[in-house]
Formats: sequence, structure tokens, C-alpha cells
Amino acid sequence: TLFRSSCAQSLRRATQEVRMLLLAALAVLCGLSASLEEEVCSFEFLRGEDANFCRGNLQIIYPDFDASCKIIPSCAEYQQSLMSEWNAPLVIFPAVDTNKKYVLMMVDPDCPSRANPKCRNWRHWLIVNIKGKDLMKGKLDGKILSEYRRPTPPPGTGYHRYQFFLYEHPEGQEITLTDKESRSFGYWDTDTFVEKFHLRSEE
Repeated sequence: TLFRSSCAQSLRRATQEVRMLLLAALAVLCGLSASLEEEVCSFEFLRGEDANFCRGNLQIIYPDFDASCKIIPSCAEYQQSLMSEWNAPLVIFPAVDTNKKYVLMMVDPDCPSRANPKCRNWRHWLIVNIKGKDLMKGKLDGKILSEYRRPTPPPGTGYHRYQFFLYEHPEGQEITLTDKESRSFGYWDTDTFVEKFHLRSEE
């Protein structure tokens, strides 16, 4: 989902992208962007390379729109609300297995910028032990390891992809963050985390 909007502090338009990628056979790509052209308040689907990340039917829903696989316009204060007002989105996976549990994570691989992602995979959200029957209804009553943190890309840093990953939670597996991971949100090694706890995608 791509959002078109303005940066919070400077009223200047910066390009920001939110990518939501589900490795559980699902991927939703969502991004923030803006242009100097006159804006039309309409939602467009992702294009080009970014569209390749958008697959499956995970739904990411904010108060005023479904952000799944779309470019969100900067009109109607959509980006401003996303960055400063709205809390965590409603996340629904209709194809869920109600007998399984899931892990949901949200990261920014472009921190502080896509050109220089030295703090890549900044962790914005991490919930484990989500019951499938709850996920199907949009209830994320699992164990929160990282509270939801709104997208707040620095002004002028270009596109930011915010990725949502959905994995099966292995039965009987306790998933935790290390002390170091708990103290820092930036440069999180998601590959190591996935391998350590044997997280498995839906495919």
C-alpha cells in the first residue's frame, strides 16, 4: 500500500513508502509518497517492482481506508493521521488456519533512508501467539513483544517501506527478544530471528 502525503514537521512533501510483506505466503506492500504535482484524492494500486511484494490476502485496515497494496494520496490528511494520530491498524487474514497460532511483525527496512539503511529493519510491531481464530476476525490478542510504533520517517529521506510479515507460530515454541533486541529497535536481524525460532511461512 502506498500513501501519498506530506511530512509532519516541514509541510514539504517527502516521499515515503510503506511496504507490508507477509512471508506466510502473503505480502502486503504499503508506502508513503508525495509529488509536486497537483494531488488527486484517489487510491492507486502499487506498480512496478513494489507490486511484486504484494501478494496474498492479508488485510491492513486503518480508520479511513484499507491500506492493502495501494498508493495512499496525501489529501484528506491520510499520512498525517497515519504518522501522528491513528493507532495500530486492523489486521485480518481470512485464509487463516483456526487451529494454528501466528507471529506478526512490522519493520522499516529503509531506516533512516532507503539510500542509506544503516538501521534497517527498525522494529515497529511484534506480536506472537496470535490465535488463528482471532486473526481471522482482526483480533490480535497475542503476546506483545514490541508495541505498535507509528511510521515516522524523517523528512527528506525518500521512500520508506513498512513491511508486515506473518508466520506460523511453532507449536510449543516460546518466542522472545534478547535483552539487546529489547533495548534497541533499529538494525534488527529479522533473518536470524526467523531462523532461531524456526518460523515458517504459509507457503
